[in-house]
Amino acid sequence: MANILVFDSGMGGLSVYREIRQSLPNHNYYYCFDNANFPYGELSEPALIQACVGLVSRMVAQLAIDLVVIACNTASTLALPALRSALSIPVVGVVPAIKPAATLTRNGCIGLLATPGTVARPYTHELIAQFAPGKRVLLKGTTELVIEAEQKLAGKAVDMALLQTVLADWLTGEERPDTLVLGCTHFPLLDSEIQDLMPGCRLVDSGAAVAKRVSHLLASHDMTESVGTPQAHAYCTRLDDEAKKLTAPLQAWGLSTLTEVMG
Repeated sequence: MANILVFDSGMGGLSVYREIRQSLPNHNYYYCFDNANFPYGELSEPALIQACVGLVSRMVAQLAIDLVVIACNTASTLALPALRSALSIPVVGVVPAIKPAATLTRNGCIGLLATPGTVARPYTHELIAQFAPGKRVLLKGTTELVIEAEQKLAGKAVDMALLQTVLADWLTGEERPDTLVLGCTHFPLLDSEIQDLMPGCRLVDSGAAVAKRVSHLLASHDMTESVGTPQAHAYCTRLDDEAKKLTAPLQAWGLSTLTEVMG
């Protein structure tokens, strides 16, 4: 039975955690979110890398972690090389699901909904050039929807007017994507609301691919599932009143406790 750490700046990584745990239920899971530095898209690159490497390394040592999943597109594009240098265990990142979207689109028009940083990064444009040649890929960066996803998990109603404003140019006009890449792990938390505004559009995210990769790595490292009672716990970097409000939602996702990370 492996100890698996799923890490994000906020709640978005829960969409990836859900996919992995559904595929591999008989392991121990630890979900850590860096709410003290949320959102990562607003940190400088050096600050993000320092925060991510320091926190993840500490969690790995304290919890005897066997495998790390960086369930954040922003952190994955920036911090993976440093994390892999710092740690001796497997580290899995997430990338926008351009490749599967390119095979699924029927009209050749794909939307990529991500954070402004992910949309702007050369890495994203390299993925598009490599896996979606000849396709029309429309890019949209938004931080507002990251906040909306966080608020939805905390029990607040999604601002559908805001969502409609963000997606406006994909809802009407000649160039409407028939396949939408949810390029931030927060956005699958809004999939039903997005689908309501874009009926018939296929939504694609990285969760299933990450779960498949984790399964392969656990098998190759001989960390097979075993009989027993697996545990799942959540950790945050600042256990303030706002974070405490997330205890019940996290328990609904199967994470039994919420604890502040020890320095």
